[in-house]
Amino acid sequence: MSFADEDYPAVPYPGRRPPVSYVHDDATGWELTPDPVASSGWRADGRDLDDWLATRNAVPLRERVPVLCYGSNACPSKITWLRDALGLDGPAVLFRARCTDLAAVWASGLRVVDDQRPATLAALPGNTEDHAIWFATLDQVAVLDRCEGRGERYRLARVDTGEVRLTNGTVVDGPLAYVAAAPRRLPLLAGGERGKPVRCLDVPQSGAAALVGTPASTDGLTVREINGPPAPEDFPGRVFVYGTLRPDASDWWRLEPHATGKPHATALPGTLFDTGLGYPALRLGDGPGVSGWAVDLAQPASALSILDEYEGDEYSRVRVALPGGRLCWTYVWTGPIAGLRMLTAPWGTADPSRR
Repeated sequence: MSFADEDYPAVPYPGRRPPVSYVHDDATGWELTPDPVASSGWRADGRDLDDWLATRNAVPLRERVPVLCYGSNACPSKITWLRDALGLDGPAVLFRARCTDLAAVWASGLRVVDDQRPATLAALPGNTEDHAIWFATLDQVAVLDRCEGRGERYRLARVDTGEVRLTNGTVVDGPLAYVAAAPRRLPLLAGGERGKPVRCLDVPQSGAAALVGTPASTDGLTVREINGPPAPEDFPGRVFVYGTLRPDASDWWRLEPHATGKPHATALPGTLFDTGLGYPALRLGDGPGVSGWAVDLAQPASALSILDEYEGDEYSRVRVALPGGRLCWTYVWTGPIAGLRMLTAPWGTADPSRR
């Protein structure tokens, strides 16, 4: 299913947003549907999203970072404005997300360009709202920095408050978000210092500009501010290993120096095959399930660059969801599986000399 910008105007702020996950380009949006068999986990117009992006010479999901959009940046018409006014390039990938203990609230100051009141993010225990996670390229983040006035009006930070869960059940740990940097972007406390923030869901823009109150002293969020560009490898900071890199296998020594904490046993939906070359091949999706280990990484970018080289062209690094929804990196087999023997037990259990 596709839609045009005209279906989701940007005025009045924060504009209308589709009730679905979507990818946007050329003033058109295409609905995204989850598919655990696809390497990206999603399909656009019937194709694996990564394949769809490749047809437009756009980078895959693995090279993008998750940005929580709680205001106008989730509006298709606003995205087109970013293209026309600020040079945003390439498809924009936005996933609908359920946000818990977070709220989009009205900021204390008005926008200079049109005297409308902008939204800001705040902690609100017990609250649940639907927003969007934009998996943005680093070039797209640079455009958003300019739009949001990074360092002046808003800061770019990882938000550790609450939970953000995509519609396919995936939990995005510590997503990026533009949070208040200046007092005029802190929440407005309607009714004075003892007042409460006003949710954007409760008061439309037509009434927001007339609100009277004082700036809150804090947005209540627990955040980690980002200096410079974010690193896609940090989202998430863990990897699922199922073959030679397992803690009980021959090449654990490659991964162990980069691990932090204790690896924990888990599994992914999918099928494992014996390549006959001394290492297994993973295909995601329906299957008996694949046992392995989730390993937290002290410095994900450094560790994953080493693992990328080790795995080579036969594998592709993708994000997958562990049981419970937490994101994890893993390596899936990119070659043919015709003629490969399917494994019904964890790799190496039948032959202890193999990892």
